[in-house]
Amino acid sequence: MKGVPAFPGSICASVNDEVIHGIPSKKVILKEGDIVSIDLVALKDGFNGDCARTYIVGNIDKETKRLIDVTKQAFFEGIKYAKKGNRLGDISHSIGEYIEKNGFSVVKEFQGHGIGRSMHEDPGIPNYGKAGRGVRLEPGMTLAIEPMVIYGKDGILELDDGWTIISEDGSNAAHYENTILITENEPEILTLL
Repeated sequence: MKGVPAFPGSICASVNDEVIHGIPSKKVILKEGDIVSIDLVALKDGFNGDCARTYIVGNIDKETKRLIDVTKQAFFEGIKYAKKGNRLGDISHSIGEYIEKNGFSVVKEFQGHGIGRSMHEDPGIPNYGKAGRGVRLEPGMTLAIEPMVIYGKDGILELDDGWTIISEDGSNAAHYENTILITENEPEILTLL
């Protein structure tokens, strides 16, 4: 993308307060109690698939575990509305409402996206919004839906590397993403193992 430095890694590895786009480094040694979000894209037969998961290192406290669980469940709350005839805002609203109901903060500056032959395609998919608004969902649409959640306040900062996004208050963040296909019936998750 114009004006953005080339990403210097093959995956994003975001540790603790790094929300997204963390750059893997041999200098970063994970320790007991850390969390790390891994975000990657696979290109197969000319099409992209995008997914992210947040993993724990050893034992973590209950609230950090709850952050990870709520982030994952926010995705599943959103795709309940990923059906033919619904609107994009139905997904976004459901995700944001679930996150905030559980006492966490939604990252508003970054969002999910359409995906296909290019990694980032229209439409953009915020993790908050109003139900009944936005693009009407049609069979054949492929979407990368990705809740990004901060334990504390919703402010973010970009590091000098031009990529890594951290929580402004230093609190942990979690990320969960899958690529889905809108069908005639229930959505199909294309990146779920």
